[in-house]
This record gives sequence, structure tokens and C-alpha cells, in this order.
Amino acid sequence: MTASWNRIPRVEHAAEVALGRRGRALPDVPRPLLAHGLGRSYGDVCLNPLASLLHTPGLDRFVAFDAATGELTAEAGVSLDALLRFAVPRGWFPPVVPGTRFVTLGGAVANDVHGKNHHQAGSFGDHVRALTLRRSDGQVLEVTPENTPDWFAATVGGLGLTGLIETVTLQLAPIRRAWMRAWSQRFDSLDAFWELNAQSEREWPYTVAWIDCLNPGAGGRVGRGIYSGGRHATTAPRKDAWHEHRRSIPLDPPVSLVNRLTLRAFNHLYYRQPVHATPRAVHHLPWLFPLDAIRHWNRIYGHNGFYQYQCVLPPAASKDGVQALLDAIAASGQGSFLAVLKTFGDRAAPGLLSFPRPGATLALDFPEKGRDTERLFARLDAIVQEAGGALYPAKDARMPADVFRQGFPRWEAFAEYVDPEFSSGFWRRVTA
Repeated sequence: MTASWNRIPRVEHAAEVALGRRGRALPDVPRPLLAHGLGRSYGDVCLNPLASLLHTPGLDRFVAFDAATGELTAEAGVSLDALLRFAVPRGWFPPVVPGTRFVTLGGAVANDVHGKNHHQAGSFGDHVRALTLRRSDGQVLEVTPENTPDWFAATVGGLGLTGLIETVTLQLAPIRRAWMRAWSQRFDSLDAFWELNAQSEREWPYTVAWIDCLNPGAGGRVGRGIYSGGRHATTAPRKDAWHEHRRSIPLDPPVSLVNRLTLRAFNHLYYRQPVHATPRAVHHLPWLFPLDAIRHWNRIYGHNGFYQYQCVLPPAASKDGVQALLDAIAASGQGSFLAVLKTFGDRAAPGLLSFPRPGATLALDFPEKGRDTERLFARLDAIVQEAGGALYPAKDARMPADVFRQGFPRWEAFAEYVDPEFSSGFWRRVTA
């Protein structure tokens, strides 16, 4: 049985094959096929029930690097962790990173991942300069945004369905230090968040907020939280040595450690943690990837796993929509301790199925509680659809087909580029 990061669903595959060298024909295994990186997607976008997975971490070679311009070409199985270890000492940084560095370049392209700096840097696909794409008929396409814009728009954010991405050429961003300058500030309501966010996004490249979904703030409504901003530092602290200390959740607890009692207590304590209004030096790893410090953190939800619900709401509906979502979550008593709120910048998405778009995005984790979770998600789906928003396929394990089609109106145009011998559980579920 194979599962994704949230451990829902668990599925059987007809075959799972590790790829070890680019340039070879696709293996002779039961069709359809799907590339699978480090398994950090949620749900069934990275699963292919009763069919075949092509594991790509063996495609882990750096192909070319221009130290003067920062343009790098690497195989699609190279992880962001490996890229950071290569690039940061040389004064370069991936221009966009998600909340974990344990994803592959191919996965970052296929899901067109975004980070805390979308308002300035856009999504991952905005910095991809070229791809090589192996199709099931033996063709190898050289894909660029200039020469093959249609294939580029289909493959960036294309959920791995247009074929096997073999190499990625990425434009890195220059940095001077491995450190960042970062600050944090409490806010007591969503109104305070919007005011703080509008000012901070003008001044800070990276911005993000944690939201308390259970404990009320000002006015008795949920929406209090902690806002953070940061940028790459130009100088290092006096003692610039830093060593990562990773802990681990060694095994599954007999029951989920995430419940109403623990959530309310955790959120209260987290909100009361010390904040630093004056920018200070922090290493980029704990600030950009805080959960990476805990191996197997997904085990805290127990064997039944959890769902992540991430949506984006358009600008005109963001304020009322986010408040409605938080009110519905609070009323259900199923709050999340990993609740993240930020806004996307006003720029067109590079991919036909790219999730980032102008507006606000809210991401939350929920333990699997059967019918109670289903009822909550149905209520959240209705709020998102009424607002004209969308859910993130990379974080989905149960999105109804009508919610997908409304949120991604170009899905039929995208379908013309799907390789006839590639598919996924997600794609079959939302297009059946």
C-alpha cells in the first residue's frame, strides 16, 4: 500500500519502478503511468491506483550551472534540499520555495508551487526557463515559455500528466548570506491582519500569517494570529555558524494527538509565544521550512491520517470569505493548528492549472473524523464556490469534480495535452 504525505488515501499500485538515468525509454509496466517524487503531495494527485508509479528521486544529477548568471539545469528528481545545499554557498537561492524543502524539482514544476513571496516573485513556474519532457510515444520535447508556450503552460502546474519531466532549467536569485532578517507581530482580528498585510507586502519580500482557528480574538470572533515578514540578509550575525537539529516522531500514536482539547491549548500557547517586532537574524532553514525540523511530523495525526484544505479566494471576496471560512471551522470545533493565511500577488499564473492567482489563500490541516469532516468540508466548499475561489490540487484528497471544474475553468483546454498513457487517481476522480 502506498500513501501520500497525509496518509489518505492508501492505494495499491500495479507496479512501482525507480528511474535511475534520464534519456531512457519509459519502462514496460502496466499503464497508465505517473511520476512520483518524494511523496510530499497530499491526497491522490501523486498516486495512481491499480496502475504504475515511476519514482524519480534517482534522477538526481546536476547537469549545468552558470555561476555568473545563476541559471541551473538539473534532473527532475533533484530535491530542493539538495539544490539549497548546492546553491546557497555559491550565493544563489531558489526564487520560490514551498513550506518544505523535501520536494523534487519535477514536483515543484508539476504543482507550480508557491511560497511566502508570491506577491513579489510569483510561483515556481515563473522562474523555469526550460524543461525536457518525455512522452509515452517516445518523443522528447524541449519546452520553453518562448518557443513552446502551449506545452509550457500545460506542463507547469500540469500535475505530472503531460509526460515525464526529465530536466528543469531554473533561474536562481542572488543572495549574500544564508541568513534572513525577520520579524513577527501579533494581531487580534482579521481586520488587523488585512491592515498589517497591506503595509508589509509593500516593504517585505516574504510575508505570512498563522491564524488561531479556535480561540476568539477582538470582538469575540476567530481571526487573531501572528504575522511574520522577512527578507534575505546582506550581513551575517556575529556568530554565523548554524547547525540544524532535527527531531523525529518515531512511531504512530494509538490515537490522533490532534483533538479539540490539544488544539485549543496549543493555539493559545502559540499565540502567546514571544514575538520580535524588530527584525533579527534567523537562518533561512527554520524560518522558511519550520516543519522540516521534525521528521515524520505527519504521524501526530495517527494511523487514520489527516486532510489539508487549502483554498484561494479572489480579492473582492477575500475579507468576507476568509472570515466565513474561519467562523464555519470554529463552529465545527475542528480547528487546525497549522493554519496559514497569506495573499497572492496580482499576476497571471504561468500554467493552465496553476493554483496561485490574485487573492488570499488559507491552508489548514484537519484530522480524519469521518462524517464530521465531510460535513465541514461541504460547508467550506460552498463558501469557496460562492466566492469564486478554488482548491489546491496538490493538497487535496476529496475535492468534488464540480468544485475542481469551477475553480479551474481551463481544465478542458489542458486535457488536450495530457499524455494518453499518463494519469493519476486525482485526475480520474475529478474528470470522470
